[in-house]
Amino acid sequence: MYDRRRKLWGWGFEDQQPSFEEVEQVARGAREHLGFEPSEVERPPPLEDIELPPPRIDPPRSLAEICSSGPYERITHAYGKAYRDLVRALRGRFDHPPDVVARPRDEREVEQILAWCAEAGAAAIPYGGGTSVVGGVEPRVPQEAAVTIDLGRLDRVLEVDTVSRAARIQAGATGPALEEQLKRHGLTLRHYPQSFEYSTLGGWIATRAGGHFATLHTHIDDFVESVRALTPSGVWESRRLPGSGAGPSPDRLLIGSEGILGVITEAWARVQEAPRFKESAAVLFDSFAAGAEAVRAICQTRLFPTNCRLLDPGEAALTGAAPGGKALLVLGFEGHDDVSAPLGQALALCEEAGGRPREKRGESEGAWRDAFLQAPYLRDTLIAGGVLAETFETAITWDRFDAFVAEVGERVRAALGPDARLTVRITHAYPDGAAPYFTVLAPARRGAELEQWDEVKAAASDAIEAAGGTITHHHAVGRDHRPWYDRQRPDPFAEALRAAKASVDPQGILNPGVLVDP
Repeated sequence: MYDRRRKLWGWGFEDQQPSFEEVEQVARGAREHLGFEPSEVERPPPLEDIELPPPRIDPPRSLAEICSSGPYERITHAYGKAYRDLVRALRGRFDHPPDVVARPRDEREVEQILAWCAEAGAAAIPYGGGTSVVGGVEPRVPQEAAVTIDLGRLDRVLEVDTVSRAARIQAGATGPALEEQLKRHGLTLRHYPQSFEYSTLGGWIATRAGGHFATLHTHIDDFVESVRALTPSGVWESRRLPGSGAGPSPDRLLIGSEGILGVITEAWARVQEAPRFKESAAVLFDSFAAGAEAVRAICQTRLFPTNCRLLDPGEAALTGAAPGGKALLVLGFEGHDDVSAPLGQALALCEEAGGRPREKRGESEGAWRDAFLQAPYLRDTLIAGGVLAETFETAITWDRFDAFVAEVGERVRAALGPDARLTVRITHAYPDGAAPYFTVLAPARRGAELEQWDEVKAAASDAIEAAGGTITHHHAVGRDHRPWYDRQRPDPFAEALRAAKASVDPQGILNPGVLVDP
């Protein structure tokens, strides 16, 4: 991983950067496709033109070998991948870069870094793949200095238990790295978030990441057997068990803790053999509501398809996955036995809801899958070309689903204005509800993009909160969702979480500003 350099801004590595002429061509075509007026494409500044404030802290000699205060390291660890992050990085604006980036090679060095931060009164920001879209890794902290702890060197599968089908994996292992190592044992984790290429096991656990399973095993929670983390007050490690009723789960408190309770260093994860059978199909509906009714029927029949993603007519047409005016449901089943029977049952339920299966399988599924995987790369080009491109997601119960989607959509469209596009899809579904995922595309107000998005984001978040949804289904809280998370959680729980943080992190150095204030 460290043989390749990440881009200074945006998604991917430097050797994946298209030429400026290619970016211009794609941006021009995208704006035409969206119906937006032409706009100039911006160039990101070169590294040597970016000015950063000088580091406010120096590492001790004992840690100097694994620490860097160079511009490249500080810039590439300053932000995640939210729209606000990409716009600022494109302009060479780095408001809160870390003063030092530390890359520990083992737990002993993690402990030394935490001890140094505690002694110096510096914030310690755990960092996995840097793919946060909610301000989760930005060192926007009250401390006078910040140290980012990049776990990327802790990237190995340490142990495989083939009898229990579990593996002990270091937290810094990216999706491709851990899958490659598990494959040698004939096993797989099969947790594929959209950020799979760069995000890490520790990051997935810290943020309760959602994966590609649209039903049943929707979050990383379902794959965690035990977790080990280092805190300023000692080691936090749960006993490895298939399940336990011994009080509140220590794993559950770390899963979704977003780095405020400890630095996750490794975990035992439940793994499996790769599925031998896969079947997929696409179904067209006259409306998103009709498709949602089919999704509800499938989930409540407990068929549990691997893929069950419903695109509204706007997104289906935009990605070329379906003809205009039609919603598209992408269905997929996988397993160790023939899965054609459950797929047939699901298709029958779709037809009862008014759906029409496409006779030619693979075309719609492939078009949507390719668009899904390329979306983060395309978004870089859209933003450089003056397009506001961002998403937000939530979850709601079925009894409120239709009204909820309509209400949120209405309020966001009002904030966006008439020229924008707002689409919605179901990414994950349950017997009792689903997760609507909204995509915003609009002509950016050049020079005021952050204010423009903040208005839209506030309108969306207020609408979600007022209608009873969650501020996030799988994107995490970070710093960007804090105001709405504070309203969502019970006050006694917030006090309990603050007390837990005060116990393991008495100086409040771990990712301050996320989830709770010290």
